[in-house]
Amino acid sequence: MASQGDKITYFLVGGFVGAAIALLFAPRTGKETRRLIETKYREGSDQLSQTARDGKQYLEEKGEWVAEKARETKEKLSDKSRQVAEAVGDGIEKGKDVIAKKKKTIGKAVEAGKKAYEEGKKRLAKEVAEEEA
Repeated sequence: MASQGDKITYFLVGGFVGAAIALLFAPRTGKETRRLIETKYREGSDQLSQTARDGKQYLEEKGEWVAEKARETKEKLSDKSRQVAEAVGDGIEKGKDVIAKKKKTIGKAVEAGKKAYEEGKKRLAKEVAEEEA
């Protein structure tokens, strides 16, 4: 599919070709026809130059707009990534705290289990000793 610029170019070229054909078949003298062709050529050339300048200005403006939007998007993404990094960091710290607390709890449970085992072992040894006696 032709771009907007291609369409404008095709339109202008078609206009020139149509004007040239019309001039060739017009009932004028050769000198008048050449002068008319020259005038129309200059007008078309000036119009094409103006269209090119307008197109360039439009593209420059849109380029600046796109660049600004890209900067804004980059800033937003940077802010969001910073927020996500902070949230992840906070989550990791909370996780470390929970693990440390659970480690203490498990350590206490293991110590209580060892103590109960030793007490049970002593009690069992004492009962065995009493039965043998």
